[in-house]
Amino acid sequence: MDAKWTEILSAWGTESADIRLRKPGVWEIDQRFMLKAYEDEKSLERNVQFLTVLAECGAPSARIIKTRDGEAYGKAGGKCWLMTAKLPGNSLADIRDPGAAEKMGETIARLHAILRKCEKKLTLWDNSLLNEMEGWVRQTLQQNGWKPVSRQEWLSVTDRLRDLYSGLPRQLIHRDVHFGNFLFQNGEFSGYLDFDLSQRNIRIFDPAYFLTGLLAQEGGSKLSTQEWLEITASVLSGYESVDGLKQEEKAALPCVMESIEILFAAYFASVGNPDAAAEAAKLFHRIRGVEDRIRKALT
Repeated sequence: MDAKWTEILSAWGTESADIRLRKPGVWEIDQRFMLKAYEDEKSLERNVQFLTVLAECGAPSARIIKTRDGEAYGKAGGKCWLMTAKLPGNSLADIRDPGAAEKMGETIARLHAILRKCEKKLTLWDNSLLNEMEGWVRQTLQQNGWKPVSRQEWLSVTDRLRDLYSGLPRQLIHRDVHFGNFLFQNGEFSGYLDFDLSQRNIRIFDPAYFLTGLLAQEGGSKLSTQEWLEITASVLSGYESVDGLKQEEKAALPCVMESIEILFAAYFASVGNPDAAAEAAKLFHRIRGVEDRIRKALT
């Protein structure tokens, strides 16, 4: 083990012969622990608080491994480091697998039920998708010459979102729902991961975000429009088997999906990544083109 890792792991009084990078900034240690690097200590402290409350509420989430000094995290090399126990299981392999879409819908709904309990114990960012659309998203697109989304397209989506927004339930949400953050073992759910982006917002954001992410898949996992529409219906059916959705939420789903892709287009434009912005706009137009089919799939 090199000096860098000796310094980092010394906070836990351990050495390791097996350190594997699992994704940017996250390493698996001895197949037993996960170690995540943070540049922002306040963000880490928020995550520590969140994980602590999740455990108190009975959520199957990562358990914090304290340092040998009893601290929730360590510091080394100009960064902060959070170690958690590795949860059992893996991500679902393919949304096309029988029952996978329904299972994801059920799992998102159960997470929302847990987060409603946690909400009483946490003070987190109270965000609004509508305010984002009317605020920094509009400003960014305008500064970018209304590219890659036109002013008329932004206005059409934002006006519809505004009309529906007051009827959409708000609560604490995950905000980054994708396969990589949900674990399953032997076909059964085993744990939630990565609450760094959690916030209060409309609850339909989470299933909408998950579904738009599926549409963005490339290569052999790319879904046809018909497959995606069927999966959309199955995910929401799974959600409603646990907790019913309001009619306003179903009516708003296409609009929320489109808003998410406009948001991504504006974000990537703001950080100087026109290719990614164009891809987000492409997804926006794809969803916009099948709005009526989405509504039909939900009924």
